[in-house]
Amino acid sequence: MKKIFITGATGFVGGRLAGLLGESMSEIEVRILSRKLHPIYETVICDFERESVPSSAMVSIDTIFHLAGFTHDLRNASGVEYLYRKINVDATVELAELAVASGVKRFVFVSSVKAGGSALPGKCMTEFDQGEPEGVYGKTKREAELKLLEIGRKSDMHVSIVRPSLIYGPGVKGNLRMMLSGIQKGWFPPLPETHNRRSMIHVDDLIQALLLVADNDCANGSIFIATDGYPYSSREIYEAMCCMLEKSIPQWSVPKFFFDLVAAMSSHIRYKVDKLLGDECYSSEKLQSIGFKAKRSLKDMNETFF
Repeated sequence: MKKIFITGATGFVGGRLAGLLGESMSEIEVRILSRKLHPIYETVICDFERESVPSSAMVSIDTIFHLAGFTHDLRNASGVEYLYRKINVDATVELAELAVASGVKRFVFVSSVKAGGSALPGKCMTEFDQGEPEGVYGKTKREAELKLLEIGRKSDMHVSIVRPSLIYGPGVKGNLRMMLSGIQKGWFPPLPETHNRRSMIHVDDLIQALLLVADNDCANGSIFIATDGYPYSSREIYEAMCCMLEKSIPQWSVPKFFFDLVAAMSSHIRYKVDKLLGDECYSSEKLQSIGFKAKRSLKDMNETFF
């Protein structure tokens, strides 16, 4: 019986991963780390913000999937920087060091494309395009990556890192959920076709990528960007959501110059407009080179978001 340890198992991706492993693969036993007892899985109770991981947590564990992290917070980032550092860096290092001491064979860390720095307009970024990460979230993810790779080099533990692009699928949260809800309720504006390029990946394809790098010896000590291989414009995303909601696609759009005009009002609004209409294109060729092939795309309307 192979024993898998998952952090972040109550989240969007972690919950999907735990469900797949626990329900579909009878030869696998799942143990999770959570702040509360889980009704299905063996649970190690721990709050990364306040507690250390119990030394017994890794007993008999073969593989760790570390998905827990402190993501984008609506408060001023400088005011909660200690939480980003404690959870994204310190807790990750503590978990990896305990894994080494416990004889865990494989450690997969779910990072972020933000750890590679800002995406450049007109370019699909690769793992080799490493710039200065923007913001405390990206910086702490990158710091955790570097420390994990060093731990892997100094031990026999297989360490692999996956940087997902924007994740979509059933139960999606964050900006995609807000956009979907806005279209459904009629307040989200029809976006113009600017031919920008945004990379995405379905949650189930991301899980397959995680399982692949966990088992593939060629993935040891490497970082992989995960996308579905199809860069989408923001207008294409908008239209795909309309189709999923069975709403007619408007034959008009808010002109691009209107967004530019609004963006000129403040740097904060400019950031929001760039997030909505700018380029965030990434290449997953490295991941494909070890056998990954996405099975879903945003053009597959059946249960893409719901």
